[in-house]
Amino acid sequence: MKLDGALQPPSALGAGRRVFLVGYLPTYAALLFLLTLAWAGARAWRPPVRGGLHFTDAWETAAQLGVGEVLAIALAVTLIAVVSQPLQLAMVRLLEGDWPSRRATEWARNRQIARRRPLVDAAELPAPGAAPPTDAEVQAAGHAGAELRRRYPLPDHLVRATALGNALTAAEDTAGSWYGLDAVVAWPRLYPVLGDAVRAVVDDQRDRLDAAARMAVTMAVTTVATVVLLIRTEWWLLLALVPAVLAVAAYHGAVHMARAYGQSIHVAFDLHRFDMLQALGVPRQASVAAERTWNRRLCDLWRQGVPLPDDFRYTGADPTGGQP
Repeated sequence: MKLDGALQPPSALGAGRRVFLVGYLPTYAALLFLLTLAWAGARAWRPPVRGGLHFTDAWETAAQLGVGEVLAIALAVTLIAVVSQPLQLAMVRLLEGDWPSRRATEWARNRQIARRRPLVDAAELPAPGAAPPTDAEVQAAGHAGAELRRRYPLPDHLVRATALGNALTAAEDTAGSWYGLDAVVAWPRLYPVLGDAVRAVVDDQRDRLDAAARMAVTMAVTTVATVVLLIRTEWWLLLALVPAVLAVAAYHGAVHMARAYGQSIHVAFDLHRFDMLQALGVPRQASVAAERTWNRRLCDLWRQGVPLPDDFRYTGADPTGGQP
C-alpha cells in the first residue's frame, strides 16, 4: 500500500466533500510536511546528522512505508480530523477576532475602523447645496458604497477586529434587513426552505470558507511545530516560511470566501423569504411596509420571545376558528 492511497477519507465514516476539504485535507498537508522534515533528519532535541536535512532520505523512507505504517498515518489523520471537527466554529471565531486579550482586540478594532474610513468617505456624495456630482463621482461613490457593505458592518459598534470578522458581520447586519428581517434569527428558518440551486451555492461557499479557515489555523500551528523541529538547523529554519505563507494565503482566501458567502445569503433572502413565510403560515402582505412590519414582529418573537398579536391569522385559516 502506497502513501497516496491514504489520501481518500475512510468511506465507513460517510465522509463527504465537506469533511474531506475541511477536516482531512489540511490535516494531511500539515502531517505530511512535518513527517517529511522528520524523515529528512530534523530533530528538535539535537542538530541534524551529516550537517543538514537530506530530502532524499525522506523520499526513500516514504517509498518504503509498509501497509501498517500507511494505515497508522491514515488513522492519525482521521483521529485529528474527527476530534478537531467540533472546534471548527471556535477556529472561525478566533479568525473573526474573538480573542482573550481585550487590549489586543480593541487595538485591532481601531485599525479596522481606520481602514474603513476611506471607504466611508468615498461613498459619500457632496452635501446639499454644493456643486452637483458628476456621473463619474456618482459611479465611484456607488462602487465604494457597495464595497463598504460587503467588507464592513455599517454601525461602528459592530466593527470586528479582523477582516474576516467584518465580512461575516456585514452579511449578518445587512442580509434581509431591507425586508425587516434579522439575518441571525431568521436564517435557521430560511435555510430549510431554500431551493436546490440556492442551497448548493450557499453550501459550496460555506464549505470553501470553512476549508480556508481550517487551512489557515492548521498552517499556523504547523509553522510553530516547524520552528520547534528546525530550531537547531541554522538556515534550514527558513522552511518555516512555507506553512507561514500558506497560513496567510489561506486567511486571505477565507476573507474573500466570506464576502462571497455573504452575497449568497443576501440572494437567499431575496429569493426565498416568501417560502419561509409560507412555511410558517404567515400570509403574504400587500405592501412592502406591511411586510417589514410583520417580519420585525416575527424576529422579535424569535429573538426575544415577544408574542404575536392575538388577532394574527394564519394562511388559509378558517375565519370562524373552525366553529360551526
